[in-house]
Amino acid sequence: MPINVSFLQDLLTTVAEQGRQYLPSALVGPQREDIGGLARALLSGRGEASGVAIARELLDRYRGLGPDDRKVFFRIIAEDFKPDPDAVKAAAAAFLEAPGEATMLQLRDAVESPRQEFFRRLNLAPGATAEIVAMRRDLFRILKGEPGFNAVDDDMAHLFASWFNRGFLVLRRIDWQTPAVILEKIIRYEAVHEIQGWEDLRRRLEPADRRCFAFFHPSLIDEPLIFVEVALTRDVPGHIQDLIGGPAPAASEPRPAPSTAVFYSISNCQEGLRGISFGNFLIKQVVEELAREQPQLKTFVTLSPVPTFARWLDRAVADEGARIVTDADRLALQMLSDPGWLDDPEEAEALKPTLLALAAHYFLQARSHDNRPIDPVARFHLGNGARLERINWLGDVSEKGLREGHGLMVNYLYELKDIERNHEAYANDGEVVASRGVRALLRSPPRTGKSKLDPKALVAKQSD
Repeated sequence: MPINVSFLQDLLTTVAEQGRQYLPSALVGPQREDIGGLARALLSGRGEASGVAIARELLDRYRGLGPDDRKVFFRIIAEDFKPDPDAVKAAAAAFLEAPGEATMLQLRDAVESPRQEFFRRLNLAPGATAEIVAMRRDLFRILKGEPGFNAVDDDMAHLFASWFNRGFLVLRRIDWQTPAVILEKIIRYEAVHEIQGWEDLRRRLEPADRRCFAFFHPSLIDEPLIFVEVALTRDVPGHIQDLIGGPAPAASEPRPAPSTAVFYSISNCQEGLRGISFGNFLIKQVVEELAREQPQLKTFVTLSPVPTFARWLDRAVADEGARIVTDADRLALQMLSDPGWLDDPEEAEALKPTLLALAAHYFLQARSHDNRPIDPVARFHLGNGARLERINWLGDVSEKGLREGHGLMVNYLYELKDIERNHEAYANDGEVVASRGVRALLRSPPRTGKSKLDPKALVAKQSD
């Protein structure tokens, strides 16, 4: 496949270069039009060869723009290439007067934004797909304060949903023999548990009990879109250090056959594809791949971070009217300000029931404006049909894990026979399917009572 794609790109490059001879001198001569003129020329209906050449010239010009000029470019796209209100009104009136397939098609054509056709034509240039994805990344950085840009983003997202349809994606295993250009990007794009250089990457890829899979698109040959790291184990782990800490086992070291596949890191690689869903397809296909490769695997589970728990808890503590956090909780939570609480078994044990109970409330009862769980990782896995299986105390004691989730990690269980039912329960009713163990952590509000830690002892500890 790479040979075919490379041949096509070379062919398009040749077309673009030869097409330059058909371009008006105003587009390429000494007195060149600005990038807005190129954009308008691209939509003017010129021939295929000149269209490819204009698209290439426009992308070359865009690459050299500074932040302010890029904002001007997007403003042109937002304001000059939007649907014609008069044409929409006329088409709508025609449809209402004579509903039918012909008037429906006219209305559809009138409503569709010319911006979408602009980006389709821009995509004619060789290598354009990756550059248009990067263009949306630039757009994200200037969306604030520019409400008209949201329509441009919507049009790009609409096109990307088609361009990056699951049918176009290719699943590839990443291992220690994968070309270095891709391995370097795996190191750079890892977003959950930072990869500390090549030896750390080798520890995650080379052993027999490790797997990594990524989705690729034919137009982005060496650019992974999303990848997942997997550990094959005997038991369901509760601590990330059990998976990524310590030296790799020797190849000759005998190990029992694994029964559990643990998805411990999923990273989206292309910021410009934000909002385009790949992860649900990736996990399901990797489960199928692993089940074929190792039929003895019976359990498919994640070890996932809790990236917004600490932030939510800060808000809950500040909101005294909500009655989520009791006075006894507040007393216990003061220990979090002591950097040494992890090394003090008494403090950690006193803090544990409070944090686990509040975490259960966070997952099972706290809701966002759309009546879904607050936690983005929970929304992802529950939407895929997983079950919230276990909340793990001190699952990630790294600086990031403590800062974002107070050390908590979560297992989401993918029970193959229940995936569809769980998905329907979440999609239709917003139900969080959870194990009895997780529900047992949830306390009945309001709760009063004293902290297990003596307040005088706490004050004494803090003053030491």
